[in-house]
Amino acid sequence: MGGDRPDDWTVSRRFRGFMPVVVDVETGGLNPQTDALLELAAVLLDVDAQGKIVQVDRIQLHVAPFEGANLDPVSMKINGIDIDHPFRNALSEAEALQQFFQPIRQRLKLNGARRAILVGHNAAFDLAVINAAVARCGNKRNPFHPFSTFDTVTLSALAVGETVLAKALEAIGLEWDSAQAHSALYDAEQTAELFCRIMNAFSKPNGRAPLRAPPVKKSPD
Repeated sequence: MGGDRPDDWTVSRRFRGFMPVVVDVETGGLNPQTDALLELAAVLLDVDAQGKIVQVDRIQLHVAPFEGANLDPVSMKINGIDIDHPFRNALSEAEALQQFFQPIRQRLKLNGARRAILVGHNAAFDLAVINAAVARCGNKRNPFHPFSTFDTVTLSALAVGETVLAKALEAIGLEWDSAQAHSALYDAEQTAELFCRIMNAFSKPNGRAPLRAPPVKKSPD
């Protein structure tokens, strides 16, 4: 957890009942329906005692291409993934989704949140990839909102006038390691740092904006 804090202040309350989860995927192309899902990574977030959004846990999984999946040579050159590497330990798409969703669902329950909201850099693509994999596998436990996202492209355009992830990170004083780029976990961690810094910078004092009062309970007649 993010340190001692008031019991009534959780990351889900900060986001009106939803819980942001930073996600990055690596794929064998740009078509979620036909191209292989190869890596899944997520960074789970919470709030600390001062109400600041912080990183608390990480998930990383390697995924075996589904039967008939396309592997575009251009995309594979960019991501540098060797699907036949003996130490890759890739899971089937169905097993990977199960292991990916389980800790997210556990934290949803812990925070009393309704749904997870995917945070990503060009988040619509990451969500489309996950939704396509869910449909292929018939998974009924997808914790993510089916269409809503928080996109750090838009947030960084607002905050620092940059839309490229590497340039946005540099604009807030962080280094970008191009050698680690296109690893799903590295990209997710960097995106999480960008998201946390922007959200915390734009929050009101104590990082609790907007702090919504709990609903007033009506007394029985």
